[in-house]
Amino acid sequence: MALTRIRGNNPLPFCVFRGETAKCGRRRMSGRENNKMGGDVIGLVAVVLTCGIPLALMYTYYRVRKLRSEERLAALARGTEIPMEPELSQYARSRRAGILLVSGGTGFILMFAMIARVVGEPETLVASAFGILPLAVGLGYFVDAALIRRDLKAS
Repeated sequence: MALTRIRGNNPLPFCVFRGETAKCGRRRMSGRENNKMGGDVIGLVAVVLTCGIPLALMYTYYRVRKLRSEERLAALARGTEIPMEPELSQYARSRRAGILLVSGGTGFILMFAMIARVVGEPETLVASAFGILPLAVGLGYFVDAALIRRDLKAS
């Protein structure tokens, strides 16, 4: 076996035998130790994503609205007719939000229930409890849609 000495800025010699731990009292450095991510980087990424994603969404929304208005102005300058999209009623908006939230919450609950069943870890069912929130909000939107519909029929 060949003895390798690595010298550099380290004042103590680092002895490594191929395939075994060094005999000089030091543990052999593996490549995994250098690839660990520090907690500072994870915190920085969390803060950047927490602030960056909403900013990116707002910019995208602004940009799409700006492009639509520029397209509409260009069409008006050419003299073409632009059909206006009809505005959805409050009933239709509540019903749409209810459908999306109830189906999303139900899907979330079923996904984690199936994961718990396949993996065999009942603790995974705890995560499915987070699907109750969108499910309940979606049911609230359905109640809102029913109340709006009743008020429209009454008047």
